[in-house]
Amino acid sequence: MGIKTISLINSNQSTFKKALIYKVHVEFSKEILEIINYEITIGIKSKPIKGEANKEIIKKIAKHFRISTTCVQIKSGHKSSEKIIEISQ
Repeated sequence: MGIKTISLINSNQSTFKKALIYKVHVEFSKEILEIINYEITIGIKSKPIKGEANKEIIKKIAKHFRISTTCVQIKSGHKSSEKIIEISQ
């Protein structure tokens, strides 16, 4: 996990965007957000029904980093308590 550079091709121009990749461990019925290196342990209150838990995770991470929720994406683990997220600029 760490920083990766993504190349985006946009109308004959190459642009580069940096993104942070974090491994996320979700704990239910807890109120925590702890970051050690590139691993986040986050506690949520929402139940994992219809994506509500994932929405809460994205909101909490965006609030912690003081960024828009559109900058936070779950890359894998949508239906798991172990996730990989990407935070972009």
